[in-house]
Amino acid sequence: MQLATFTFNEFSENTYVLFDETKQCAIIDPGCHRASEQNELVNFITQHNLTPTLLVNTHCHIDHVLGNAFVAKKYNLPLHLHQQELETYKDTDRWAKMFGMVVEEIPEPQVHINEGQTLNFGNTSLQIFFTPGHSVASLSFYEPQTKQLVSGDVLFYQSIGRTDLPGGNFETLINSIRTKLFVLPDETVVYSGHGPKTTIGFEKTNNPFLSII
Repeated sequence: MQLATFTFNEFSENTYVLFDETKQCAIIDPGCHRASEQNELVNFITQHNLTPTLLVNTHCHIDHVLGNAFVAKKYNLPLHLHQQELETYKDTDRWAKMFGMVVEEIPEPQVHINEGQTLNFGNTSLQIFFTPGHSVASLSFYEPQTKQLVSGDVLFYQSIGRTDLPGGNFETLINSIRTKLFVLPDETVVYSGHGPKTTIGFEKTNNPFLSII
């Protein structure tokens, strides 16, 4: 599996396109809000002859959902998310008004996903981990063959997701990281919702919130 990163919108959110040799791809957390950002995403998909087959949210804070409606309509895709994140999503309009933004409606149809299931595209299967704490029902997605993890806003390079937003809880977040993510191989590459990539092994020993040494 290969992964392309795009940094979009006023919140510098990371949008990911995952694809393999079949040219099918998954779009995770599309944050493309401006027309230029939408064009950047579409141009990459077109230039690489990719066929989007999955639209997925790790969680539904405003910065991660700004491009959902665009991608859903452009590629005729249902939105995959945890059902409990719908309450967070429904609050998007209030947050948008605070930032002077306009956000399109929650896309329909939806597919509700949870831990124990897999997301499949091409020859790739993503394991789903339930990792709440930053939001009420954050999900993380792991590809075991290449040891790549899309963590949303759960784990960052030398940091963790904030827990002062509705649905956040510090103890829950730390438990999610320790019991779901830190059990993965140390060489697992972590792609976060903001900032640079990191690895599980590096965060175990260098993350000030989680250091085990």
